[in-house]
Amino acid sequence: MSGGKDDMLLEVTDLSMRFALRSAPFKPKRHVHAVNGINIRLRQGETLGIVGESGCGKTTLARCILRLLEPTGGSIKLNGRDITHAKGRALREARRDMQFVFQDPYASLDPRMRAFELVREPLDALTDLPRKQADERAIALLEKVGLTAAQARQYPHQFSGGQRQRIGIARALALNPKLVLADEPVSALDVSVRAQILNLMADLRAEFGLSYIVISHDLAIIEHVCDRVAIVYLGRIVEQGAVETIFNAPKHPYTEALLAAIPDPDPQQRRRAADIQGDLPNPSAPPPGCAFHPRCPKATALCKQQAPEPRMLDGREVSCHHAV
Repeated sequence: MSGGKDDMLLEVTDLSMRFALRSAPFKPKRHVHAVNGINIRLRQGETLGIVGESGCGKTTLARCILRLLEPTGGSIKLNGRDITHAKGRALREARRDMQFVFQDPYASLDPRMRAFELVREPLDALTDLPRKQADERAIALLEKVGLTAAQARQYPHQFSGGQRQRIGIARALALNPKLVLADEPVSALDVSVRAQILNLMADLRAEFGLSYIVISHDLAIIEHVCDRVAIVYLGRIVEQGAVETIFNAPKHPYTEALLAAIPDPDPQQRRRAADIQGDLPNPSAPPPGCAFHPRCPKATALCKQQAPEPRMLDGREVSCHHAV
């Protein structure tokens, strides 16, 4: 997406998040670098996909951006304001512009509250809107996401999984945010319902001018809803760029393997071979050099000794010594 500095919504620079591990007395402390020097730029109205295996740091990254976790390094700017260490009123104001759609549409909803109360809750917490107007807005948002005014008085257990996720989306929209982070928003839903939720998110993006960060391990979903994609491996972005550019011609071996794993609906079509082996390394003791080298079919002695720096190549940013 083209645009100037004025339409930059989110700037994440060299963001890091590490967690201390419990260690025995008199032994050096160990840490897990869940997020390790990540850079992201998101423009208004744009949708960015974050992709990677389980445990690569995707959700931790989202929680740092939302300031649910205090980053240990780097900076986060929202609308040009640095919110990296914002507290109190400044943090509350920032959170009005950022909302979260959780992976589990049942666990994220209080079972003791009715649907309209769940949607009204952010309004009660962060605005001075009178109760009657807040109720009216909550019901209007539920109708906007495809539920009825009668359903607004039902409890979460009375809804299907797809309907519960619609409630979660309505709640995320209550404060008119500029940015919505969605963590695996359809992974807990039946396949028949996923397309409905994804299409709903696309419609709301067009209507409200939303920007999304969509976290997923499903590249087919990312291809459907996102403008750009960032591929994350062991807390670092290894490839980042336009979805069409990366999906048509991936440069990093890890991206190639992820794309090779997408099922092809044509039974006559041969699947590309995925050459990587094994699981993610232990994040508390990452490999030296390029963290991907123990699993990479292209690894050389250089990869084992030196971590690659990100560089621009054919319209995307890639961190690989041997990308051509």
